[in-house]
Amino acid sequence: MKRKGIFILADGLGDRPIKELGGKTPLEYANTPNLDRLAKTGICGMQDPIFPGQPAGSDTAHLSILGYDPYKTYRGRGYYEALGAGIDVREDDIAFRVNFATYENGLIVDRRAGRIATEEAHELAKAIQEQVKLPVEFIFKGATSHRAVLVLRGLAKGYRVGENDPHEAGKPPHEFTYEDEESKRTAEILDEFVRKAHEVLEKHPINEKRRKEGKPVANYLLIRGAGTAPDIPKKFPEQWKVKAGAIVAVALVGGVLKAVGFELIPVNGITGEYDTNEITKAKAAVKALEEYDFVFVHFKPTDAAGHDGNAMKKVEMIEKLDRLVGYILDNVNLEKTVITLTGDHSTPCEVKNHSGDPVPLVIAGGGVRTDDVEAIGERQCAKGGLGRIRSKYIVPIMMDLMGRAEKYGA
Repeated sequence: MKRKGIFILADGLGDRPIKELGGKTPLEYANTPNLDRLAKTGICGMQDPIFPGQPAGSDTAHLSILGYDPYKTYRGRGYYEALGAGIDVREDDIAFRVNFATYENGLIVDRRAGRIATEEAHELAKAIQEQVKLPVEFIFKGATSHRAVLVLRGLAKGYRVGENDPHEAGKPPHEFTYEDEESKRTAEILDEFVRKAHEVLEKHPINEKRRKEGKPVANYLLIRGAGTAPDIPKKFPEQWKVKAGAIVAVALVGGVLKAVGFELIPVNGITGEYDTNEITKAKAAVKALEEYDFVFVHFKPTDAAGHDGNAMKKVEMIEKLDRLVGYILDNVNLEKTVITLTGDHSTPCEVKNHSGDPVPLVIAGGGVRTDDVEAIGERQCAKGGLGRIRSKYIVPIMMDLMGRAEKYGA
């Protein structure tokens, strides 16, 4: 029997016990009747996105989860950001992830410019594209919230370049480093671009308005994640013989999915931030099953709360995720559908970054052998029937349950 599949990925889902939550993780503390229902009707476990103890980036984690070895296919984050933002990235281009940031007295005081609204960031990006002149062709485009992407045409050979992001507030931006002469030219162009963009941003009406309102201004660009076109051996739909669609509001993740062959499904009302509309996303996922065999649903704000170190906000976002899962469970036929829920990595509130901790995993639906786990959570899932596995095995397990795996041997 062939079934359809929904893969729900809650970014940064995993966490560690938190004192203010009574020693529970946000997932264990949150009120999650629908996630508990999923766990009770499915089989649970823990998964390591790359390997035990290795903190994973969102890009490398998604590649691994989808069955691609990141050590062979990964060529830097920027390519995926640009692809997800709708830019046609060529093989001889180099692309970068960019943050709008707040710069004062030689220091970066806010790496995300107060998580500036997407609409404002897009206006600022448009001004930079129109007003900054460089000795090479470039494309600069806003992505989601404080994120943007930069593509330098024809400079792929100069990809061995560092970043100016100090990754910590209260520190000055780094100088762009380089490893060879071709990368030296890239570093010099990046330095010129940041300087000219700063001049444009300082006097932009949006930032003048933000100053008057007491908000962090987006007057500086932090550039990192140099990336060129990856080597993808076989696209996901070709490998599994399915039509695959993805619902995602974050450029980076959208770029990874697009790179491996997923069609991106546009949905109004999803932002990738705390204000994202979870029911709109859930409805879109259910509807997508009419056209697609495999639907990937990405949920970002759990990760944002972990990066902000805000345990109660992460609890709130997990409860928002629970409503998304509840709608899907109420509107699909579990006998004909396989549902997987996990995260791409853990983002503990105490760390405010990705960690190498394993991530809870649940697989439910037709054909699943259930276990005795009756509630979601790190400690609960660790007792599940799947045990602790590598993330690269998740999709093959799903495809077997979906009746789409081919026998190996006679």
